[in-house]
Amino acid sequence: MGSTVILLLLVVAAFPIIAIIALVRTTALRRAVNEIPQLIQRLYELERRLVSLDQRLTALSESGKVEPARAAIATERVKSSEPVREASRPTTDAPEPTVTNPSAASSTSVVAPPASSTGPAQPPKPPSPPQMTPPAWRHEGPSEARDVESTIAGRWFNYVGILAIALAVAFFLKYAFDNNWIGPAGRVTIGMIVGATLYPLSQWILKRGYTYYSEGIAGLGAVILYLSAWAGWHYYQIFSQGIAFPLMIMITVVTAGVAWMRNSERLAVLALVGGLLTPILVSTGENAEVALFSYTAVLGAGMLAIGWERKWRWIAPIAFAGTLIYFWGWYGDFYYESELGTTVLFATLFFALFAALPTLKCLREGGLANHDIAILASNAFQFFIALRLMLWPDYRWGLTLAVLGLAAAHWLAGRPVPRTSSRAPRRLYNALAIIFATLAIPIRLEGKWITIAFALEGLLLIWSGLRARSWALRAGGLALFGVVGMRLFILAISAPAPQTLLFNERFLTLAVCAACWLGALFVARSSDCELSAAETQVYFSVAVAANFCFLLALSMEVWDWFGRMPSLGIDRERAQGLALSMLWVAYALALIVAGAVRKSAAIRWQGLALLGLAIGKVFFFDLSFLTRFYRIISFFVLGMVLLAVSFFYQKRPKADLKPN
Repeated sequence: MGSTVILLLLVVAAFPIIAIIALVRTTALRRAVNEIPQLIQRLYELERRLVSLDQRLTALSESGKVEPARAAIATERVKSSEPVREASRPTTDAPEPTVTNPSAASSTSVVAPPASSTGPAQPPKPPSPPQMTPPAWRHEGPSEARDVESTIAGRWFNYVGILAIALAVAFFLKYAFDNNWIGPAGRVTIGMIVGATLYPLSQWILKRGYTYYSEGIAGLGAVILYLSAWAGWHYYQIFSQGIAFPLMIMITVVTAGVAWMRNSERLAVLALVGGLLTPILVSTGENAEVALFSYTAVLGAGMLAIGWERKWRWIAPIAFAGTLIYFWGWYGDFYYESELGTTVLFATLFFALFAALPTLKCLREGGLANHDIAILASNAFQFFIALRLMLWPDYRWGLTLAVLGLAAAHWLAGRPVPRTSSRAPRRLYNALAIIFATLAIPIRLEGKWITIAFALEGLLLIWSGLRARSWALRAGGLALFGVVGMRLFILAISAPAPQTLLFNERFLTLAVCAACWLGALFVARSSDCELSAAETQVYFSVAVAANFCFLLALSMEVWDWFGRMPSLGIDRERAQGLALSMLWVAYALALIVAGAVRKSAAIRWQGLALLGLAIGKVFFFDLSFLTRFYRIISFFVLGMVLLAVSFFYQKRPKADLKPN
């Protein structure tokens, strides 16, 4: 019984190998059979040329000029005996030859003489031999259909067939294991032997031209080896983890080496996936941060180096995804604050590893593919998130310096990119640098300082964008101005009333931000960069917002200051209303004068609009709610200002009011 089982096992194990050998031999025989039509075509061509030569020889013999042309005929026979290399090449029968003069008899080319009515009559042309038609062979169809057919039958059937064989062997082994035909050690040994044997078998198949088939066989061998090593440690406990882990590493190295020698990206992907699965296969559920991350870093560096040298596409995305899965999976289960230093070190190592590859590829190729751009951006932001989770809020200075370091690293990485290449990589690096520099502000600063820093950074970006003629930088600056505007709105409605006039947190924040907005208009007008009409209007709108911000800051200061004066015997609400009217009139007058001096219609129109608002307030609010004394002051001041403005516009020449 035992010998029968062993014999049956050997037959089953040898069946896939025998089938592969038979397939190779059958395919070689099929190729030989397919060459028969070409041989028949060549024989037909040789016979046709021999018939043509016989006709020419007969014509020469009847005309009495056989001897001078014998050398030419012999030469033609020698030529006709050479194999025709292109059977499908069309041929035409040569004209019946004669020799024009004896001196040309030795020439290999024979010229037919022109027909003459006075010359001797030519002998009748012998009947042509029956025409031989080459055999017709089956039409193969369009090349597209053959390509689809080759893809389905040559590749996908290969994968499905390998899977079927693997399942058959697995089911047989399970059946044998369930019936205790083979012990644990024998099972693992059989798996190791079969898996190792498939590597040289795949090489043998590759030499015969079956690339996809050989890769499938090698992949099947790697899978069997991985499963055998895992079963020997985890399932049967034949050897320890200290043996299983190096064994799987060796399998990964061998598979990667085979992929390198064959220049096969598919085998390299298989080796990488197997290497990434190794920690899971040998895991004991315990915290092994140093061993896990060291192995992941070495595996990633090695595979990235191979992928870089061979210019493989899928190695980097798979390695990056596997590294992220291991890092965040470990972080969610085992991270504690006591492991901060080690974890930050490995996180930085992973970031540097996957940040270097896109940079080097950009320098070599002058651009980045979509998956390289995704890796670059995802790598930067996941590293920032990891630092934020580990360092906030106990290590704010450390987090701030780390984020600023990220900004500097991406800015420096974008400098060596050739300017003649695609501008997308440079813009991406610059954008990442700006984003991280911006994120460092709220990490370190608080409250008003965040708003002021955003306003200054927005002005700096607009200035840099104008000098570099970069719309992206200017758009980033304008976006920051929008964030500043929202923060100022929140500050204006939520900040408590200050106790000092002007020299307080609220007024200084509004004033500095308004100055940055006006600075944006100033640098835009003084720059030689060509701006579109829409962008020019945006800068004018920012200047209008700056005027409104200044006026809002002053109005709030005046309102609060007059609201703190109960000891002077003045009604606070009426005093606040009167002071607000006087402020608006004075500010409008200042805008009109400034617009006249700078010959800016936009500034003058802002002053006129504010003056109209002040007129409406005086006539509809002050007239109804102020007492006689405050009403007199309000109308008197408004009337004097209106008369002065009217006099200025009537006396000033229109040419002086036109903008430059």
